[in-house]
Amino acid sequence: VNLRALTSWVGTARLLALVLSCLAFSLVASTGHFGGPYGTWCMFTWCFCFTVTLLVLLLELLELYPLLPLSWDDFTSAFSMLATLMVFTSSVVFPATFISSPCSSSLCARQAVATTASCLCFLAYAAEVSLTRAKPGDISSFLSTVPGLLKVFEAYVACLIFSLLDDYNSKSGLMWCVAVYSICFIFTLLIIIFTIGRCLTYIPCPLEKVLVAYNFLALLMYLTATVLWPLYSFQGRSRPDPCGTNCSWDKHLGVTFLTIFNLIAYLVDLVYSTRMVF
Repeated sequence: VNLRALTSWVGTARLLALVLSCLAFSLVASTGHFGGPYGTWCMFTWCFCFTVTLLVLLLELLELYPLLPLSWDDFTSAFSMLATLMVFTSSVVFPATFISSPCSSSLCARQAVATTASCLCFLAYAAEVSLTRAKPGDISSFLSTVPGLLKVFEAYVACLIFSLLDDYNSKSGLMWCVAVYSICFIFTLLIIIFTIGRCLTYIPCPLEKVLVAYNFLALLMYLTATVLWPLYSFQGRSRPDPCGTNCSWDKHLGVTFLTIFNLIAYLVDLVYSTRMVF
């Protein structure tokens, strides 16, 4: 039994995340008010993060992780980054969707405490990412470096974009943007999977230069999407009044901002990858 898995700073952050995610989904489950796609997403996030964190702690406590056919450091780094992003999204979406003002009932109080627990859980996962991130000059797993963490961020933002896509089949410019999101997501996800599965060594060419070339191409593709998506989405269209929860105009606006976020992520990724290689 490796007690350091629980007593180290990283172990402490994981224990906090475990308790807080359990508290969040337990309180929300006790209210019975988490229907619809947003509530289901939040509950899935807290349950998923709780389950995987518990599994990570048990495997490290019993020192069973070396038996797994994967890169454990890459897996835990990728998961902590993914959990940080997922819990942050839930911490914003849940109160915006389910908590109304004024908040005076016991139901609302439990929802508010669950939101607070979710925010603290986000901080615990962010602390784990900070503690396990590779420092400059360290020889460590790829997904614990800044480019590796950005790969997880880029894939997650692409998933958010897919969840907001609506009414794009009628214009060729929008279809090109969807193709950009899909191609970049697939290649980024393959890089993450191959890294965790220790398969990158089988690529018959210099991996670092391949990543630099891919980041450059992805940056150019996202640059075109950053221009074309708002151009084709909002040209000659004003925001309808009223604009409900499933308003296509708001979804297109969300995709626009997420596209800009991923453009910046690929730019930073390219800069860091270039510095690492050259």
